[in-house]
Amino acid sequence: MNEPIRTASVSIPEVGGILSAADIVATGLSIARTQRSDGMIPWFDGGHCDPWNHVEAAMALSVCGLYDEAVRAYRWVADRQLPDGSWFNYYLGAGVKDQRLDTNVCAYLAAGAWHHYLITGDADLLAELWPSVERGLDFVLRWQGADGVVRWSVDDTGVLEGYALLTGSSSIYHSLRCGVAIAERLGKQRPDWELAAGRLGHAVAHHRGAFAPKDEFAMDWYYPMLSGAMEGDAGRRRISEGWSTFVMEGYGVRCVSTGDWVTAAETAECVLTLDALGMDDAARELFTAAQGLRLPDGSYWTGMVFPDRVTFPDQETTTYTGAAIVLAADALASATPAAGLFRGEWLPAPLDLAESECPGGPEVDCSAGA
Repeated sequence: MNEPIRTASVSIPEVGGILSAADIVATGLSIARTQRSDGMIPWFDGGHCDPWNHVEAAMALSVCGLYDEAVRAYRWVADRQLPDGSWFNYYLGAGVKDQRLDTNVCAYLAAGAWHHYLITGDADLLAELWPSVERGLDFVLRWQGADGVVRWSVDDTGVLEGYALLTGSSSIYHSLRCGVAIAERLGKQRPDWELAAGRLGHAVAHHRGAFAPKDEFAMDWYYPMLSGAMEGDAGRRRISEGWSTFVMEGYGVRCVSTGDWVTAAETAECVLTLDALGMDDAARELFTAAQGLRLPDGSYWTGMVFPDRVTFPDQETTTYTGAAIVLAADALASATPAAGLFRGEWLPAPLDLAESECPGGPEVDCSAGA
């Protein structure tokens, strides 16, 4: 019989009138129960694992005070890093399911390592993870082009994909800023990461045409603001312009605009975005809507199709979905020291890439935004 899972003594988020601290812990425990003994966090029992969602799940464990489980998760991903600094796209059990190398996936350890440090102050683990963070970000930046964008993947035959994705590049921008923060904390110097982040953030905010058109996906709508590449009035305008397309009032955020399939993870990430933009009332309303997908054990359905209320995928709950809910709750409650990470707190100021330095050239007008 396994030992009971215990949480450390921490300030657990509580979103008044929506979720209690006990509710949040229950969600964290649902993730911990799915974690394998080697530290891997699959999407669900017996399912595959991708390093990006694995790291997000580890972040939620940290928020819930499940530090031992979070450390095991971070050490698992560090131990799976390939010699060139990358990770495979999907792992299954002790093997590999998909050998594609996704640049966004390979960057995200930086965000998780910095998040865990902010909560725990564990500088020893931060230093332990630093070589993996550094190799991962250096691998990613091999694929940054002259226009600032990062190609999205290298396929299993070693062929580089010919285009960049807006969501992935936005997340890489945030990871780079976390990497710079880690470097500064450890007394390292990586000014090249700051420049790379500046070029990438500028492209995300001002050169939408540099990315493959995926406008039907909700993530492409909100991720430029979730990452911090678009802020203030420009970010709020973009949210307003896409609201009726992606939000089903009272239910949550559509994964894609072409159907009434609401996903709890996209809804929670949109909550984080609204929080970062200072749209507090809308954030709480959307977070309330996400609770329609909550189960009694604290886990969440991945998605639900309306108006029939049919789960899709059928009866599927996922650890990354619960993790996104936990992170959104922390942001709304400002409970842990990492609660403001997606608001840009504890991150170095982004490089202000002047128009004259725009990778698109001086003939490109950046003044109007994306």
